[in-house]
Amino acid sequence: MEKDQKTIVVAVDGYSSTGKSTIAKMIASRLRITYIDTGAMYRAVTLAALRSGVIDGGKVDLEALRECLKNIHIGFRYNTATQVYETYLNGEYVEGEIRSMEVSNQVSMVAAVDFVREFLVAQQRELGKRENVIMDGRDIGSVVFPDAEVKFFMTASPEVRAERRYKELREKGENVSYEEVEANVRTRDYIDTHREVSPLKQTEDAIVVDNSCMSIEEELSFMISKIQEVGM
Repeated sequence: MEKDQKTIVVAVDGYSSTGKSTIAKMIASRLRITYIDTGAMYRAVTLAALRSGVIDGGKVDLEALRECLKNIHIGFRYNTATQVYETYLNGEYVEGEIRSMEVSNQVSMVAAVDFVREFLVAQQRELGKRENVIMDGRDIGSVVFPDAEVKFFMTASPEVRAERRYKELREKGENVSYEEVEANVRTRDYIDTHREVSPLKQTEDAIVVDNSCMSIEEELSFMISKIQEVGM
């Protein structure tokens, strides 16, 4: 895949609830590069599918989903007040709604559909051709940008990730149990690593970041130092 040699892509892959989006947003702000939340893109498609009745009883109507994609436009807008990029679905702000447990319980299933991945990967590659970007997801370094200048692979224990996710959801007012969230984390891990299309995997040239016991500042400092080594 060809891209502008003057641009630099930073790929941040890894397991769910490892804080990929949070750290990627912070890096983008510090280094003044564009942040693309690919996980949010899959969540936005899932939200659109749920709204359209494409997902019913834990099953996806594939033909209906294919038709649904024709009417989906996902964009990111920079919020100057919060200094982060926020997700919009067909012009509607959906940042909060795409993080709900309802979407979380279905997103891995939708993301495993081959034509959904093809649809979004094409958009992601186009974005990476235009400017310096940092993208986070499951297959940025392995599939979307195998030639990315810097690749990170984020990990942490399932228990630590479940606790983080549980606190986040409770703070948003969602009535969930820790057991429910941990089960969701482990299920998503299995689906992400065992799907036939673009499974989650650590590439040989990825820098592993296990943040189970790292503070945000320690994590940020380490990752920025690695990015700066390539000359950004």
